Amino acid sequence: MKIEQIHHVAYRCKNAKETVEWYGKNLKMDFVLAIAEDHVPSTHDPDPYMHVFLDAGNGNVLAFFELPTMPEMGRDPNTPIWTQHLAFKVKDRYTLIEFRDHLVANGGEVLGVTDHSIFHSIYFFDPSGHRLELACPDPDEAAMLTRLDGVKWEMLNEWDRTKKAPKQAAWMHEKELKEV
Repeated sequence: MKIEQIHHVAYRCKNAKETVEWYGKNLKMDFVLAIAEDHVPSTHDPDPYMHVFLDAGNGNVLAFFELPTMPEMGRDPNTPIWTQHLAFKVKDRYTLIEFRDHLVANGGEVLGVTDHSIFHSIYFFDPSGHRLELACPDPDEAAMLTRLDGVKWEMLNEWDRTKKAPKQAAWMHEKELKEV
């Protein structure tokens, strides 16, 4: 028994139409499906919602719920904003920079390109305040992933014991992080 793939990932949004249009314009995602009901199918709670689905490529689906009867959206104040984010893969650095320029031209604020050694990425927010990342592989990604694979359990076990950053992959951060 094994999971095949993610069916969809769902988040809340402030406005379903604005969200569909923003993801289409800025990330070139196609609008796949909309479902709206007055009762939640799983709980049968009376709660009208709009549920929209976007094509995130390769069979990946990104979905959003607009919930007009619920209190305004918030975020976990105990979790730093940089931790909770959704990352999408793009083909290469050229495509990453194209997206960065496209987002900026559409009025977005973009952080990066940030060099994470095995990949390079940019960060920005959608209209509902979700932090997003676009990432492209580093040309040496395969060799670095092999190296990291060899120490993953050792690192995890050390972290679990000490709650301090293990040094087996410190080579990734020895060079200064670059902002382009």
